Amino acid sequence: MDLTNKVVVTCAITGVLTNPEKFNVPVTPEEMADATRQAFDQGASIVHAHFRSQKPGLGMWPTWDLKEVGDILSAIRERVPEIIINMSTGLMGSDISEPLACLEAFKPEMAACNAGSLNYLKIRKDGQWAWPPILFDNPVEKVKGFADTMTKNNIVPEFECFDTGIVRSVGMYKANGMFEGDPHLSFVMGVDSGMPARADLLPILKDELPENAHWQVIGTGTGREKIWDLHRACVELGGNVRTGLEDTFYLPGGEKATSNGQLVEALVNIVRETGKEPATPAEARQILGINR
Repeated sequence: MDLTNKVVVTCAITGVLTNPEKFNVPVTPEEMADATRQAFDQGASIVHAHFRSQKPGLGMWPTWDLKEVGDILSAIRERVPEIIINMSTGLMGSDISEPLACLEAFKPEMAACNAGSLNYLKIRKDGQWAWPPILFDNPVEKVKGFADTMTKNNIVPEFECFDTGIVRSVGMYKANGMFEGDPHLSFVMGVDSGMPARADLLPILKDELPENAHWQVIGTGTGREKIWDLHRACVELGGNVRTGLEDTFYLPGGEKATSNGQLVEALVNIVRETGKEPATPAEARQILGINR
């Protein structure tokens, strides 16, 4: 099977804290399954899934409740059995018992593994903090805790990297034996206190990848043209791509997206304009070394 012309497309359908009363993000199992189907129909082979509380009025808050997470995953798998599920694991603090319990219970084919710490900051025009400064803490022992559980359960880790040093750290994790298989990295670009969403940074980041690595860009924020230009440059350099309502609310022309399917359709159009094709789930599994 010739996979040199294939690009793995991921859809991040809901995100962490976006208010579903203000934005059209899915929350319930049925909504999550519908959003996944829309993304799959437009060419996504992976769905990146955060999980929202199913309790009334709490749909903007994350949950690790085993029943709530299980109901969402079951709905997605029933509606789109072919798709690869990439489970979110990110949280602040040293207690990772709840996401580890979800990994153990549901054994997704892939899971996010935040690979380093970040001061998560945003400043207003008047110089005041948009929110109190936050440390998104991911020390090595926390990364290892996730990596150990993923290895035990044959889950492919997706290392999310917020700056160049974190990209380089993944190579050290590999050398230290913290995970098995080829590395899969995501360059998270567009967080105000992380790497900017600039296409000219991609060749530098690509040069810092560990050996035999697969990579993709996560372009975050509400920016319009620069995010889509970033995706195009990523594909041209041989990377994979991700979009979805977690990452942006705007289509390439600047109009607001109303569904995940619209965003995936726009991204697949860019993939094809570069002369490449979106990978099927079977092809994505082969590319990323998913062997179950």
